[in-house]
Order: sequence, then structure tokens, then C-alpha cells
Amino acid sequence: MIPHSNAVVAGRMTAKLDKPVVLFLIGMRINKWRTLPKWLWFMNTMPSMLKELEQRSDGGLLWYRTYLSFPNIVVQQYWEGFDKLMAYSHDKTQKHQPAWLRYMRELQNDGSVGIWHETYLIEPGKFECVYGNMPPFGLGAATSIVKAEGRLASAKERFAA
Repeated sequence: MIPHSNAVVAGRMTAKLDKPVVLFLIGMRINKWRTLPKWLWFMNTMPSMLKELEQRSDGGLLWYRTYLSFPNIVVQQYWEGFDKLMAYSHDKTQKHQPAWLRYMRELQNDGSVGIWHETYLIEPGKFECVYGNMPPFGLGAATSIVKAEGRLASAKERFAA
């Protein structure tokens, strides 16, 4: 479900969610720029994994965006479920496992880069979002969007929808 148009959708929209999805935030922080040659390979691992996931219709990744705010790099990902996220991260035939093992061997203890992730379950009726004159984005791009009108016009009502 990853490909999306960048065409602006006029008006106020909100996400429509029929089943839970997982928001996975993952990032790295560059702590020691002078050691770039040692960890440059690591900067290429996430784009490589995302490309791999884009090519797998059954992989579970619904949508993602990468944000650069040096020294931090963050990837916002929406997944079909936690099980799909875990399946990918533990699949020894995919790119994540070898990259993770190499990170643990070469970079974990030297402090040149830091890594982190956070995982959230988003359930129908337990989220709120609005998009005004935007292309599909975030949760709306990972699921679908509907007009934010009627009972969906206010944040309080969207949260309880």
C-alpha cells in the first residue's frame, strides 16, 4: 500500500481506520561526525530496508516518511500490525537481520551513532488527526481519508469515532 499520490486533497480530511495499525518510529543520532567512514554503511541500511519492503506486497509496511534534523534521522512507519513488523525484523533472509548484527558487532559500543525506536498501537476510535489541504499523509496515507465533517468535524468527536 506504500505508493501514494502527492496530489493535494482540498478541504479538511481525517483518517478512517477500520482495524488497528502500528506506528513505528525509528531513528539514529550521529554522535561523532569524525568517525563517518566507520559508520557510513549504517546510514544506507534503512533506505535499503525500505526499498526491500516496498517491493513486498505482503510485508506489512503501509506507509513511511524519513525526516532529517541533523544530527538526527527519523523514519515514521505505519504497519499492518505488530506481528508483521516483528516478522520482518527477525527474518534472516531479509536485510534487517544482517544490518542489526553488524551494528551490534561494530557500532554498539563505540558511541559514534545512537539508535532508538518507539512502537505504538493505533486502534479505531483511539486516535485523532486532521489534514487540511494536504496530500495523503501519515495515518491518513497508511489507511484512507474521509472528509472531516459531521461527527468528524471536531477533534473531540474524531477521537471518539
